[in-house]
Amino acid sequence: MWVQVFDAFLEHLIRQGRLTVTLPSGRTQSYGSGEGAPEVAITLHDDTLPRKIVLSPDMAVGEAYMDGRLTIAGDDLRGFLSLALINIHAQGQPWFRRPLEYLRVALRHLKQFNPASRSRANVAHHYDLSGELYDLFLDADRQYSCAYFSNPGMTLEASQEAKKHHIARKLLIEPGMRVLDIGCGWGGMGLTLARDYGAEVTGITLSTEQHAMANRRAEEAGLAQRAKFLLTDYRDISGEFDRIVSVGMFEHVGVPHYETYFRSLRQLLTPEGVALIHTIGRSEPPGSTSPWITKYIFPGGYVPAMSETLRAIEHQKLVTTDVEVWRLHYAETLSHWLSRFEDNIDRARALYDDRFCRMWRYYLLASELTFRHATQVVFQFQLARDQRSVPLTRDYLYREAGLSTRRAAE
Repeated sequence: MWVQVFDAFLEHLIRQGRLTVTLPSGRTQSYGSGEGAPEVAITLHDDTLPRKIVLSPDMAVGEAYMDGRLTIAGDDLRGFLSLALINIHAQGQPWFRRPLEYLRVALRHLKQFNPASRSRANVAHHYDLSGELYDLFLDADRQYSCAYFSNPGMTLEASQEAKKHHIARKLLIEPGMRVLDIGCGWGGMGLTLARDYGAEVTGITLSTEQHAMANRRAEEAGLAQRAKFLLTDYRDISGEFDRIVSVGMFEHVGVPHYETYFRSLRQLLTPEGVALIHTIGRSEPPGSTSPWITKYIFPGGYVPAMSETLRAIEHQKLVTTDVEVWRLHYAETLSHWLSRFEDNIDRARALYDDRFCRMWRYYLLASELTFRHATQVVFQFQLARDQRSVPLTRDYLYREAGLSTRRAAE
C-alpha cells in the first residue's frame, strides 16, 4: 500500500525535471517531464522509507541521507534538493498530505514554547558545538548570519563587514551611546560598534562558548571597558539603552514569546531610542519549521512571516520606521559557507564523524537552496518609540557608503 501512496505522492510532486527512484525491491520508476529542473537518480535502501517519506518528507529524507539509507547518484545533493524545492514551491502538497501540514502549523506553539531554561538548552544544542567547527566555514570575525553583498564579487569577509556597517548606519550610532546587542554571538557586531563607532556595548547570549570567546576577544582588542558580554536571557535585562541591535536571534524567540520580546525592547529603549532587528523571514503566510531542522539543527527555532512579526510590534506601540528585505544575500552567504566546509571536510570528520558531516552538509545546502528556490528572505526591521528618532528618508544610509566606494575606485 505505502509504495502505491509513495508513487502517487511523487507523481503529484515531480512535474519539472526528472527524479528516478530505485526502491529496495529493485523496481525503478521515473517522475517528471525532464524540463525546467535537474535530473537526479536516487536509491532507497530501507523498506520503511516510502511510508516515512509520505508521512514526513523533511524528516525522512534528511535522516535517510545522513544514515546512508538514501543515496544519490554521483552524490548530487545539490541537484536532488534543487529538484525537490523547485517542485514543492510550484506544486504544493498533495491533498492527502495537507492535513498533516495543517496539524504541524497548529502545533507550532508547543514546539516553540521557549522559556528561559528551554532557550538555554536550545542554544547549547547548536552554538556550544566545538569552536573548531565554526572556524572551518565562517569568516575570521565569526559572523554566523546573512552577509551583505553590496557589490558583485565580494568576498565573504568583505560582505560580512558590509553587513555590520550597514546595520550601524541604520542604528545612527554616536560615540558614548549605550547599545544592547541581543544574541551577540561571538562578539563581532558588538566589538565593531565599540571600536569603530565609540559605543558602550552590552552583549547578551545564552551560549557559554560564545560568552567566553566574546569577552576574551574584547580583552585582546583592548575594548573590555566599552564592550562587555553577559550570559543571560533578554527577559532578565534591565536598564535603558539608546540603541538595541539583534542579528540572527529573533528566529529563536518562538511565536508564543513575540509579544514579550517586543515589550522588552520597548521597555529597554530610551524615549528617543532606535532598534534594528535582523532576522530570516518567510515571504508567505505563517507556517511551521521543518521537523528535521527542529530535531538536528535549531530546536525551538522558527522563521517568521512579516505579518506575524509586525502584528507583535504594533501591539507594543513601537513605530516601524523602516523595513528592508534582502533577497538572495543569504543564498550567497551559505554558498560561501558550504564551499569552505567542503574544503575542510577532513577536519570536520576528525572533530565528529561521517554522519555529522553529511548532516551539516545537508543543512547548509538545504538552507542555501531554500533561499534560492523557495520563500525565505531576510528582514531588517528598524523600530523606534518616537517616529522622529530617525531621518525621514533613506539617504543617510548610503551617503557615506557611496563616498567610500567612489574613493576606493579612484
